[in-house]
Amino acid sequence: MSNRENTAWSRVEFEAQLRGMEKFYHIHHPYNVMMNEGKLTKAQIQGWVANRFYYQVCIPIKDANILANCPDRETRAKWVQRIIDHDGQAGEPGGIEAWIQLGIAVGLSREEITSLKHVLPGVRFAVDAYVNFARKADWHEAASSSLTEMFAPKIHQQRLSNWPEHYPWIEPEGYAYFRKRLTEARRDVEHGLEITLDYYKTHEQQQRMLQILKFKLDVLWTMADAMTMAYIKDMPPYFNVAA
Repeated sequence: MSNRENTAWSRVEFEAQLRGMEKFYHIHHPYNVMMNEGKLTKAQIQGWVANRFYYQVCIPIKDANILANCPDRETRAKWVQRIIDHDGQAGEPGGIEAWIQLGIAVGLSREEITSLKHVLPGVRFAVDAYVNFARKADWHEAASSSLTEMFAPKIHQQRLSNWPEHYPWIEPEGYAYFRKRLTEARRDVEHGLEITLDYYKTHEQQQRMLQILKFKLDVLWTMADAMTMAYIKDMPPYFNVAA
């Protein structure tokens, strides 16, 4: 192996490597592609919304674990905003409530969404693995795993641009979450990148970061795999087992 292959990337090169991981983002998953092209049924949209809600409710728990492991006060002061964004505060309902409104807009009841009764085992397993990683990992690693947010504004904009045309039956009030995250995700990426580019200095560390980012991308992709089996292939868990 040449010395160049063992040399750490500059900040610019490292960021380019991180952004290059977009090819593994679930925007390219067939479930999302079908969704973006208007090819999903109402039931398939509802299944996606109900399952992704489990991810939404676990994000503040993930972020709380990062804060619990982080000794740096300045970082905590910035990172805590992520919890507020999702959980909300007085006069500001937050992202979790916005997602519930999305569920209602696609025809689910609040109880159906919040009961988590539609959450698939594969989705639950993937999300729980992510929360567990944040609980046990060094806080820098857990924080930098959130950098899939680099790719999020594009997927949110797709939904805002395409869903009203493809799925006119969805109530417009349901789109508040996507509009909200367009600005929040960009702000979060700025802070997450700052932490990441400052911390991962050596070749080995930078390679480790690519592995961490791939793990988070795997979580999102695996969630979509589980939904594909259940709602596209019509093969939900234990479909072939007699009740």
